[in-house]
Amino acid sequence: MRIVVDAMGSDNHPEPDVMGAVAAAREWGDEIILVGDEERIRAVLARQDTANLPLRVVHAGEVITMTDVPSEASRQKQDSSMHVGMNLVKAGKADAFVSAGNTGGVLAVAMLQTLRRIRGIKRPALGVLFPIKGNPMLIDNGANADARPEFLLQFAQIGSLYVERVRGVPNPRVALLSNGEEEGKGNELIKETIPLLAGSGLNYIGNVEPKEFIFGAADVAVADGFTGNIIMKTAEAIASYMSETIREEIKANPLTTLGGLLARPAFARVRRRLDPDEVGGAPLLGVDGVVIVAHGRSSAYAIKQAVGQARQAVAHDIVGAIRAGVAANPSSEKVEIQQ
Repeated sequence: MRIVVDAMGSDNHPEPDVMGAVAAAREWGDEIILVGDEERIRAVLARQDTANLPLRVVHAGEVITMTDVPSEASRQKQDSSMHVGMNLVKAGKADAFVSAGNTGGVLAVAMLQTLRRIRGIKRPALGVLFPIKGNPMLIDNGANADARPEFLLQFAQIGSLYVERVRGVPNPRVALLSNGEEEGKGNELIKETIPLLAGSGLNYIGNVEPKEFIFGAADVAVADGFTGNIIMKTAEAIASYMSETIREEIKANPLTTLGGLLARPAFARVRRRLDPDEVGGAPLLGVDGVVIVAHGRSSAYAIKQAVGQARQAVAHDIVGAIRAGVAANPSSEKVEIQQ
């Protein structure tokens, strides 16, 4: 495979981006194309053992920063690492694009400037696999702060396709994330979406509350991007807070410190299971190409894992699956694609 890594993406670019790309090339042997400021990229590569690794550097003269307004930057910075990288995918010169950069920038460049949407897709969505029981997907995770019922229906369809194809879950259980299990619970968006999902042909199991989602009640939980993003960030913060609190309490006295030393291997396993770096990134589903969006604070390990996510999406032809799924669903053609 040929995977593009945006070397100018993360908060601390280009070091973690480049080091993660090197680790991915070493582990899987795929060609990794690093896009960004060539001089800075090569300075990091010079400190790594890259002998015989399939790495290539493509220069991009501009960067869409975390403080840029995405819609403006996507139009004005046509030589950004995001534009150059996604245009490689669009031209068939690469199979996937990975970035830990400005999420809004990735969305704007993908949807409006380069890859565009798969025909029939109303709104692409970010689907994040949660590092919890069963690794369920939460979709949307921030691409669409405002949504309509037909958008949530399609999020459910493409999320179900991804989980079935990439994770190998047959007939995934799909649920609406709400403030109660009963059909009468939820805001108007939830209430209007329920009959659409009930008649969709998906394995729709009704509403789930966040606590049920965390314990594996559904394989795909559907929400608008505003709600989904808050859920994800809250879960990350709670996991970090609990980890720090446990560490403080273990060190509180000699007895608990000794117990903590004995339990260290178990704590390490728990930390790995809950670490968002293990997931790496979220696929942007619905654009005409494989795009993985990683966290701005991504470490080199997280970038490597995001490349792994890209490899799986390419290997299972998730773009082709979504294209075929939308074409086979008459409801997808009733709503005009909006720019």
